[in-house]
Amino acid sequence: MDITKYARRQSHEVRIADCTIGSNHPIAIQSMTNTPTSDTSASVAQVERIAKAGAEIVRLTAQGKREGENLANIMTELRQKGCKAAIVADIHFVPEVAAIAAQYVDKVRINPGNYRTSNGELEALIAQCRERGVALRIGVNHGSLAKRIFDEWGDTPEGMIVSAMEFLRVCQKEKFDQVVVSMKSSNTRVMVHAYRMLAEAMEAEGMTYPIHLGVTEAGNGIEGRIKSAVGIGALLADGIGDTIRVSLTEAPENEVPVARMLTQHYAIREGEFDVAHPERYHPTEFVRRSNITTPITHDEIGDGFMVIESHTSNPTAELRAAILSLEDEKQPVVVKCRYEQTDIEEVAIKAAADLGVLFLDGLADGIWVDAPELEAEQVKQIELMILQAARVRFSQTEYIACPSCGRTLYDIEKTLAQIKSRTSHLKNLKIGIMGCIVNGPGEMADADYGYVGAAAGRITLYKGREVVERNIPQEEAIEHLIELIKLNGDWQEPE
Repeated sequence: MDITKYARRQSHEVRIADCTIGSNHPIAIQSMTNTPTSDTSASVAQVERIAKAGAEIVRLTAQGKREGENLANIMTELRQKGCKAAIVADIHFVPEVAAIAAQYVDKVRINPGNYRTSNGELEALIAQCRERGVALRIGVNHGSLAKRIFDEWGDTPEGMIVSAMEFLRVCQKEKFDQVVVSMKSSNTRVMVHAYRMLAEAMEAEGMTYPIHLGVTEAGNGIEGRIKSAVGIGALLADGIGDTIRVSLTEAPENEVPVARMLTQHYAIREGEFDVAHPERYHPTEFVRRSNITTPITHDEIGDGFMVIESHTSNPTAELRAAILSLEDEKQPVVVKCRYEQTDIEEVAIKAAADLGVLFLDGLADGIWVDAPELEAEQVKQIELMILQAARVRFSQTEYIACPSCGRTLYDIEKTLAQIKSRTSHLKNLKIGIMGCIVNGPGEMADADYGYVGAAAGRITLYKGREVVERNIPQEEAIEHLIELIKLNGDWQEPE
C-alpha cells in the first residue's frame, strides 16, 4: 500500500444484474431489507424504497426454505414493476437455502462460518451460480467464524483472513471469478485491520476479487454515521473498496444518502506527498507514535502539541505524510481540517472519514474539526464521537446495535431508543442490542452487556459472552437489563 497518494486498488469486474462493480466502475451502494422475506408485498415495497433512494444493490435475508422459495415471488413482482436493483439473498446456518435462492436472485451471500469446504457444498453452489450468471459473496463476519477457525485463531482478524482465503481458493480453483468478499466487524479497528490484511493476502496470491465494505452494528443517529464513516473512510482512503453498505439501526433507505456522501467524498482525490519515515506507519498493528495515551479535542490543547492543518482535497494523505515526516517522531500532533458545511451530519461524516483513520493508526494525538457554521458544543461532540469510533477515547455509552433484517425478532429501532433513554448517561460502557442470534453473541463479544432476540417476543441477556437470563418476555427485558447493570455495579444515577 502506497501511503503517499490515493489510488483505487485494482480489482476485476463482477456483474450483479445491471450493476457492475470492480475495475474502474464507481463504488456501488447497497442496503438490506428488514421486512420478513416471507411477506412479498412488504419486501417488494421496501426494496423499491431503497432503490429509489439510490442503492444499486439490495439484500434480503433467506433464513429458511420458505423464505428462499418466496424470493421467486419477490423477484417476479419487482421486475414486473420495473425495479432493476440487483437482488442479493443473505444465507445463514442452512447452506441448502443458498441452492434455492440461487435459482432466483442476482447474487448469493454466504457466511463461511456456516459452510464446509470438504464436502463439495461450495463447489456445487459455484456450479449453480455459474450456470445462471449469479454472483457470490464470501461474507466473513467477525462474530460468526466457524468453530474450527475460532478454536485455532480466536475471533481475530487473522482468523477472518484464514476463513476468507480458504473459500476464495476454492473459487479460484473452480475458475469462478464472479465473487465479492467482505470482512465485517462492529469494531472499527478489527474491521480496518482485517480488510487491509485481506487486500495483502489476495495480492500475494494473484487474486483481484472486488471488496465490499461495511461496519456492522454501527447504531443510529450521528454516532452511527460517524462510526461507519471512520471504518469505511479509513479503507476508502487506502483505495480499498468496490461496494459499500452503511449499517444503521434505522429505516434502511436512510443508509443510502450516507453511503452516497462517502462515495462522492472519495470520487476525486488528489495530491502526492513525500514521507520521510514510512517505516513508522504500521497498517496491520496498533502502535501509538507518541507518549500521549488519551487523545484530546481541540478545546483541550495545551503546551507541547503541534497543530498540523490540511489544505488539500485529500486531507488524510496530506496529514499522514506531514506527521510521518516530522523530525521529532514523538512530537504530539493535533490534526485539523476545516469544513464549511452548515449541516451537522455532513460535517460529521466527512470529518470522521478524513480524520478517524489517523487515530486508528495511532498517528494523531488530538482532533480539531474546524466547522465555523456549527455550534461549539456540536463540534465538541463530533470530535469525541470520532475518537470513540476510532476506539482511542471512550466518553459515553457505546451501543453496538444491528440494523435489523428479516430475521429480527422485535422492533429494534424502538428498543434501541428506549435503552438509550435509560442508559446514555452511563460512562465507559458498551451495550449490544442485537436482533437475533446469527451474529448477536459474536459481534457484541466485547460489549459489557447484551440484549439479543431469542424468539418471537423473547429476549436473552448477556454479561460479556455469558448468558445471564434466557427467553425473558420482551415487555420486561429492558427492566431486567437495567437491574443486571445495577447488580454488577456499573450503574450511576443520572445527574
